[in-house]
Amino acid sequence: MNKHFSMHAPHSQHRRRMLSGLAVLSVLPAVAWAAQATKPVMIEVWKDAACGCCNDWIAHLRSSGFQVKSADTGNASARKRLGMPDRYGSCHTASVGGYAIEGHVPAREVQRLLREKPVAIGLAVPAMPVGSPGMDGPEYGARKDPYDVLLVRRDGSSSVFQSYR
Repeated sequence: MNKHFSMHAPHSQHRRRMLSGLAVLSVLPAVAWAAQATKPVMIEVWKDAACGCCNDWIAHLRSSGFQVKSADTGNASARKRLGMPDRYGSCHTASVGGYAIEGHVPAREVQRLLREKPVAIGLAVPAMPVGSPGMDGPEYGARKDPYDVLLVRRDGSSSVFQSYR
């Protein structure tokens, strides 16, 4: 019986190694996808150099996992180049995933936009509502103004993407 076992042992070991190798190969695509899914998304921001609330919004994006590249050149030309109508204007403009982001849009709505991929110019929070990301520092106390994140369509119209009350 010992002789029989030793004849088949190398074959069994080879088969186990092959099965282990196949198991590893089968998870590689999932590991690669997970690594890609966790890679931070780059968002480019145009703002005024002296704007503190813009810097606070950028900090909000970074704390939510985005990589941010900012340019202190103002945002009017970026807004125009990205096709965001002036009526939705705010103090900074951003670009991510082919979309324009105007104003103090919460990072979770940017993430949702990138997940859902609607046909649109992008998102906007017009003006600078107190309580929105970047406009929520200690200097504002507990004040929080209600505001809407707007989905701006390619024809310039908009609808409420998310309300904050």
